[in-house]
Amino acid sequence: MKYSELFYTIQGEGILIGIPSVFLRTSYCNLRCIWCDTPYTSWKPEDKNISVNKAIEKITKYNCKHVVITGGEPFIQAKELVDLCYKLSENGHHITIETNATVYEDVSAHLISMSPKLRNSNPKPDNHYYEMHQHKRIQTEVIHKFLDNYTCQLKFVMETPEDLEEIKCLQVEIGIPDEEIVLMPQGISTEETQTKQEWIIELCKQHGYRYSPRVHIDIWGNQRGV
Repeated sequence: MKYSELFYTIQGEGILIGIPSVFLRTSYCNLRCIWCDTPYTSWKPEDKNISVNKAIEKITKYNCKHVVITGGEPFIQAKELVDLCYKLSENGHHITIETNATVYEDVSAHLISMSPKLRNSNPKPDNHYYEMHQHKRIQTEVIHKFLDNYTCQLKFVMETPEDLEEIKCLQVEIGIPDEEIVLMPQGISTEETQTKQEWIIELCKQHGYRYSPRVHIDIWGNQRGV
């Protein structure tokens, strides 16, 4: 499978925040978020190869229960992802898959961490990826399937308070429970995320959502392998 990095750290976002986890970051993505914090997996994807068995060997060396498969977009490598998750699950690992929720596949996983992309993710209209991204970024049927079949969280990256309107519309359309919605500030520096956190927390209090910081950014900044 195509990947960019494999590393051991803590989960920095969402409902499992702070838990020691091994991350396998796959390469290549079917979207082009303008603020993507891993452009080496999307805009300019790295092209390294690793076999499923070799990935499992490297993951197992850390003697860590929790494994997070992220990207890029893991589900566009469906065959390899299914095989990897099955074998990790058989070995007793807890598996989180982080996805943009545009592609569905039945897979052995304990948490599907969806991050549907709001309008704030759109590339500029004159960018040749704009139409593709805008057309693909929200796939309601895919989100429905994940919600029906897995334990899920939905992380929404917020740029401004106006993003809430789009989130509320999606929640009503899809039927997303309040407790599964996580609001998170967009930013790749502590300064960026902290300027947004107070108003996001107020929105969470008003609507019964969960707030998530980006702990890895707060601790290490915009670095790889953390």
